[in-house]
Formats: sequence, structure tokens, C-alpha cells
Amino acid sequence: MILLTASQRAQLLANGCQADTDHIPVVKFFNPFGAGVWLATELDEDGDIMFGLADIGYPELGSWSLNELRSIRLPFGMGIERDLLFTGDFPISVWAKAARETGSIRDAERLLYRSGRLSGGTRPDTEPPRS
Repeated sequence: MILLTASQRAQLLANGCQADTDHIPVVKFFNPFGAGVWLATELDEDGDIMFGLADIGYPELGSWSLNELRSIRLPFGMGIERDLLFTGDFPISVWAKAARETGSIRDAERLLYRSGRLSGGTRPDTEPPRS
């Protein structure tokens, strides 16, 4: 899977040039087999170092390597995936606060969605589709 589209890369790079801004996450990466969710808001001009909210057991704001995410090999030849339906909807500070309160990005997404604060985004797999 392509982890970043050209438009996502361009937005992440543009965000990376704007210091001290509470950006909306551009892309969500996840481990399809377990722990590991990353919400990226920025990409350094080197094209590798991303900034955002990472959750590999505890959600925290920080930086990580896109190349390292690409290199992770999971069972059945799979790797880290990009959530194709994700829309950030809120600044990263809102995501971070909700993730700290709930203990994870996945639970924060459920909380924000159920509370009506998330207008779109990924529908939690425990929710029935709306008609």
C-alpha cells in the first residue's frame, strides 16, 4: 500500500513549514494486527520525519520516521496501512486530549464519533452503518 498520496505529502510538507500551529491530522496509519496508530500532521522537508500523535501502547505527541513505518513487516507479508477513509476533522490537540482521556487513539475516535464531535471520519467497526 502507498502510505502517502502526493496531495497528502504536499499538505504535510506545507504544515511542516508552519511552526506553532495546531494542525488537523492529514493521514492516519495503523497496524492491522494490533497496537499501533499514528495521526500525522507534519512532514519535515527531508521527507522522512513526521510529527503528530502516535499510540503504540500510550498516546503521545512526537516525531517518527516514515521510512521506519514502511519497513515494518507484519504477519502474512503485510505492513502498516493507511486508513483510506480517515478525515482528521479536529486539531491534533483535540485528538491528543481525547486519546489521553480514553487511553488510546482508537478509543478517542470512538468517543469523538459517538459524541457527535466527529462529523465524518472512520466509522468504528463496532458501530452499525447508518441508513
